[in-house]
Amino acid sequence: MTDRSIERTLSVLLRAGVLLSGLIVLAGGAYYLAAHGGEPANYGVFAGQPAADRIIGKIVAGAFAWRAPSVIQLGILALIATPILRVAVSLVGFAIERDAKYVGITALVLTLLLYSLFEGARHG
Repeated sequence: MTDRSIERTLSVLLRAGVLLSGLIVLAGGAYYLAAHGGEPANYGVFAGQPAADRIIGKIVAGAFAWRAPSVIQLGILALIATPILRVAVSLVGFAIERDAKYVGITALVLTLLLYSLFEGARHG
């Protein structure tokens, strides 16, 4: 695997991730507006998000049940996962090239990304 092929793979990965997440959010948003677009908005009361829209497992289950807010949240999760997946693919590419310095740096970046993601989810 050459630097050029790794760059091409990462480019396709980023474009596909952003496009896929955008399509998921668009589908969820269109469905939400079709179902709830005529309801009046109450800006006087703040309503926090239910657990079904904050916990990953419930978001995925709600999206498969075609619950519009969960579909939108799934698209947001896909968007968040895209750069993390990019770092993971970079790590594999550097390992294939046997570039120890960049494997170490990329592994550190991936560790920090995953740590912050899981800690945020645990305390969120």
